[in-house]
Amino acid sequence: MKQVTATGQTVDEAVQSALKQLNTSRDQVDIDIIDEGKKGLLGLFGSKPAIVKVSITENGIQQAEDYLVNIVKQMGVDVEVETIVKDRDVYFNLTGEKIAILIGKRGQTLNALQYLVQLAINRKPDQYYTVIIDAEGYRERRRQTLENLATRLADKAIQTKRDVSLEPMPSYERKIIHTVLQKDDRISTFSDGKEPNRFVVIRP
Repeated sequence: MKQVTATGQTVDEAVQSALKQLNTSRDQVDIDIIDEGKKGLLGLFGSKPAIVKVSITENGIQQAEDYLVNIVKQMGVDVEVETIVKDRDVYFNLTGEKIAILIGKRGQTLNALQYLVQLAINRKPDQYYTVIIDAEGYRERRRQTLENLATRLADKAIQTKRDVSLEPMPSYERKIIHTVLQKDDRISTFSDGKEPNRFVVIRP
Protein backbone atom coordinates (compact mmCIF):
# COMPACT_ATOMS: atom_id res chain seq x y z
CA MET A 1 0.00 0.00 0.00
CA LYS A 2 1.43 3.39 -1.01
CA GLN A 3 1.42 5.90 1.83
CA VAL A 4 3.20 9.01 3.08
CA THR A 5 3.41 10.95 6.32
CA ALA A 6 3.19 14.71 5.85
CA THR A 7 3.17 17.84 7.99
CA GLY A 8 1.61 21.28 7.68
CA GLN A 9 0.50 24.25 9.73
CA THR A 10 -3.02 22.77 9.69
CA VAL A 11 -4.43 19.27 9.09
CA ASP A 12 -5.75 20.41 5.71
CA GLU A 13 -2.35 21.71 4.65
CA ALA A 14 -0.71 18.46 5.73
CA VAL A 15 -3.29 16.44 3.76
CA GLN A 16 -2.78 18.60 0.66
CA SER A 17 0.97 18.08 0.93
CA ALA A 18 0.49 14.30 1.13
CA LEU A 19 -1.90 14.29 -1.84
CA LYS A 20 0.65 16.19 -3.90
CA GLN A 21 3.37 13.67 -3.02
CA LEU A 22 1.10 10.73 -3.87
CA ASN A 23 -0.19 12.46 -7.01
CA THR A 24 -3.79 11.54 -6.19
CA SER A 25 -7.08 13.07 -5.00
CA ARG A 26 -8.78 13.11 -1.60
CA ASP A 27 -11.49 10.58 -2.59
CA GLN A 28 -8.82 7.97 -3.38
CA VAL A 29 -7.14 7.92 0.04
CA ASP A 30 -7.53 7.03 3.70
CA ILE A 31 -6.43 9.79 6.11
CA ASP A 32 -5.06 9.09 9.59
CA ILE A 33 -4.51 12.22 11.71
CA ILE A 34 -1.49 11.61 13.94
CA ASP A 35 -1.37 15.12 15.46
CA GLU A 36 -3.78 18.00 14.89
CA GLY A 37 -1.00 20.45 15.70
CA LYS A 38 -1.16 23.67 17.71
CA LYS A 39 -1.14 27.28 16.54
CA GLY A 40 0.80 28.67 19.49
CA LEU A 41 0.98 32.25 20.78
CA LEU A 42 0.41 34.78 17.96
CA GLY A 43 0.66 31.87 15.58
CA LEU A 44 4.41 31.65 16.18
CA PHE A 45 5.56 30.74 19.69
CA GLY A 46 4.95 27.20 20.89
CA SER A 47 3.31 26.14 17.61
CA LYS A 48 3.28 22.47 16.59
CA PRO A 49 2.77 21.23 13.03
CA ALA A 50 -0.14 18.99 12.15
CA ILE A 51 0.93 15.46 11.14
CA VAL A 52 -1.11 13.09 8.97
CA LYS A 53 -0.56 9.69 7.44
CA VAL A 54 -2.26 9.34 4.05
CA SER A 55 -2.65 5.98 2.29
CA ILE A 56 -3.97 5.27 -1.19
CA THR A 57 -7.10 3.16 -0.91
CA GLU A 58 -6.71 -0.28 -2.43
CA ASN A 59 -9.29 -0.75 -5.15
CA GLY A 60 -9.56 -4.49 -5.68
CA ILE A 61 -11.68 -4.17 -8.81
CA GLN A 62 -9.26 -1.77 -10.50
CA GLN A 63 -6.33 -3.99 -9.52
CA ALA A 64 -8.13 -7.00 -11.01
CA GLU A 65 -8.75 -5.10 -14.26
CA ASP A 66 -5.07 -4.08 -14.45
CA TYR A 67 -4.07 -7.70 -13.75
CA LEU A 68 -6.36 -8.95 -16.54
CA VAL A 69 -5.02 -6.41 -19.07
CA ASN A 70 -1.44 -7.36 -18.15
CA ILE A 71 -2.07 -11.08 -18.69
CA VAL A 72 -3.75 -10.43 -22.03
CA LYS A 73 -0.84 -8.24 -23.16
CA GLN A 74 1.56 -11.07 -22.29
CA MET A 75 -0.49 -13.19 -24.71
CA GLY A 76 0.16 -10.63 -27.43
CA VAL A 77 -3.41 -9.30 -27.57
CA ASP A 78 -4.50 -5.67 -27.17
CA VAL A 79 -8.01 -5.26 -25.76
CA GLU A 80 -10.41 -2.65 -24.51
CA VAL A 81 -11.96 -3.58 -21.15
CA GLU A 82 -15.42 -2.47 -20.04
CA THR A 83 -15.96 -3.11 -16.33
CA ILE A 84 -19.48 -3.36 -14.91
CA VAL A 85 -20.11 -3.88 -11.19
CA LYS A 86 -23.51 -5.15 -9.98
CA ASP A 87 -23.52 -5.73 -6.23
CA ARG A 88 -20.87 -8.45 -5.74
CA ASP A 89 -20.72 -9.44 -9.44
CA VAL A 90 -17.97 -7.93 -11.59
CA TYR A 91 -18.27 -8.21 -15.38
CA PHE A 92 -15.25 -7.61 -17.61
CA ASN A 93 -16.21 -7.29 -21.28
CA LEU A 94 -13.27 -7.58 -23.68
CA THR A 95 -13.22 -6.21 -27.23
CA GLY A 96 -10.42 -6.03 -29.77
CA GLU A 97 -8.55 -7.89 -32.46
CA LYS A 98 -7.41 -11.52 -32.08
CA ILE A 99 -10.27 -12.03 -29.61
CA ALA A 100 -10.54 -15.70 -30.62
CA ILE A 101 -7.16 -16.32 -28.94
CA LEU A 102 -8.66 -15.19 -25.62
CA ILE A 103 -11.74 -17.38 -25.99
CA GLY A 104 -9.94 -20.61 -26.90
CA LYS A 105 -11.57 -23.97 -27.60
CA ARG A 106 -15.09 -23.98 -26.07
CA GLY A 107 -14.13 -20.95 -23.99
CA GLN A 108 -11.35 -22.77 -22.11
CA THR A 109 -8.88 -19.87 -22.31
CA LEU A 110 -11.57 -17.39 -21.29
CA ASN A 111 -12.51 -19.63 -18.35
CA ALA A 112 -8.85 -19.85 -17.29
CA LEU A 113 -8.53 -16.05 -17.39
CA GLN A 114 -11.73 -15.76 -15.37
CA TYR A 115 -10.42 -18.21 -12.76
CA LEU A 116 -7.14 -16.28 -12.36
CA VAL A 117 -8.87 -12.90 -12.05
CA GLN A 118 -11.36 -14.40 -9.57
CA LEU A 119 -8.41 -15.44 -7.37
CA ALA A 120 -6.75 -12.03 -7.76
CA ILE A 121 -9.81 -9.99 -6.85
CA ASN A 122 -10.60 -12.09 -3.78
CA ARG A 123 -7.17 -12.04 -2.12
CA LYS A 124 -8.58 -10.03 0.79
CA PRO A 125 -10.66 -12.11 3.23
CA ASP A 126 -13.10 -9.26 3.95
CA GLN A 127 -14.52 -9.09 0.42
CA TYR A 128 -15.79 -11.56 -2.15
CA TYR A 129 -16.67 -10.90 -5.77
CA THR A 130 -17.91 -13.19 -8.52
CA VAL A 131 -15.99 -12.49 -11.74
CA ILE A 132 -17.43 -13.00 -15.21
CA ILE A 133 -15.20 -12.31 -18.21
CA ASP A 134 -16.84 -12.08 -21.63
CA ALA A 135 -15.32 -11.50 -25.05
CA GLU A 136 -17.54 -9.86 -27.68
CA GLY A 137 -20.72 -11.68 -26.66
CA TYR A 138 -19.23 -15.17 -26.42
CA ARG A 139 -20.94 -15.98 -23.11
CA GLU A 140 -24.44 -15.41 -24.53
CA ARG A 141 -23.67 -17.58 -27.58
CA ARG A 142 -22.26 -20.25 -25.27
CA ARG A 143 -25.38 -20.08 -23.07
CA GLN A 144 -27.63 -20.76 -26.06
CA THR A 145 -25.37 -23.65 -27.13
CA LEU A 146 -25.50 -25.18 -23.62
CA GLU A 147 -29.29 -24.85 -23.41
CA ASN A 148 -29.69 -26.65 -26.74
CA LEU A 149 -27.17 -29.31 -25.67
CA ALA A 150 -28.97 -29.85 -22.35
CA THR A 151 -32.32 -30.40 -24.06
CA ARG A 152 -30.82 -32.79 -26.61
CA LEU A 153 -28.96 -34.87 -24.00
CA ALA A 154 -32.00 -34.99 -21.72
CA ASP A 155 -33.94 -36.59 -24.58
CA LYS A 156 -31.06 -39.04 -25.05
CA ALA A 157 -31.09 -39.97 -21.34
CA ILE A 158 -34.84 -40.61 -21.47
CA GLN A 159 -34.64 -42.69 -24.64
CA THR A 160 -31.70 -44.83 -23.49
CA LYS A 161 -32.84 -44.88 -19.82
CA ARG A 162 -29.23 -44.27 -18.84
CA ASP A 163 -27.27 -41.47 -17.17
CA VAL A 164 -25.69 -39.02 -19.59
CA SER A 165 -22.56 -37.15 -18.44
CA LEU A 166 -21.52 -33.84 -19.93
CA GLU A 167 -17.96 -32.56 -20.31
CA PRO A 168 -16.36 -30.77 -17.33
CA MET A 169 -17.34 -27.12 -17.15
CA PRO A 170 -17.17 -24.22 -14.66
CA SER A 171 -19.91 -23.77 -12.07
CA TYR A 172 -21.83 -20.99 -13.84
CA GLU A 173 -22.05 -23.14 -17.02
CA ARG A 174 -23.25 -26.13 -14.99
CA LYS A 175 -25.87 -23.84 -13.49
CA ILE A 176 -27.19 -23.11 -17.00
CA ILE A 177 -27.69 -26.86 -17.57
CA HIS A 178 -29.40 -27.36 -14.20
CA THR A 179 -31.67 -24.34 -14.72
CA VAL A 180 -32.86 -25.23 -18.21
CA LEU A 181 -33.70 -28.82 -17.15
CA GLN A 182 -35.15 -28.26 -13.67
CA LYS A 183 -38.74 -28.01 -14.98
CA ASP A 184 -38.50 -31.34 -16.80
CA ASP A 185 -39.88 -33.86 -14.29
CA ARG A 186 -38.79 -36.79 -16.47
CA ILE A 187 -35.14 -36.28 -15.48
CA SER A 188 -32.95 -35.02 -12.64
CA THR A 189 -29.54 -33.40 -12.77
CA PHE A 190 -26.61 -33.24 -10.39
CA SER A 191 -22.92 -32.30 -10.49
CA ASP A 192 -20.20 -34.89 -9.97
CA GLY A 193 -16.40 -34.91 -9.82
CA LYS A 194 -13.97 -32.46 -8.28
CA GLU A 195 -13.06 -28.93 -9.39
CA PRO A 196 -11.90 -28.00 -11.93
CA ASN A 197 -13.24 -31.20 -13.53
CA ARG A 198 -16.81 -31.16 -12.15
CA PHE A 199 -19.46 -32.12 -14.66
CA VAL A 200 -23.24 -32.41 -14.91
CA VAL A 201 -24.98 -35.79 -14.96
CA ILE A 202 -28.49 -36.05 -16.45
CA ARG A 203 -30.41 -38.98 -14.94
CA PRO A 204 -33.78 -40.28 -16.20
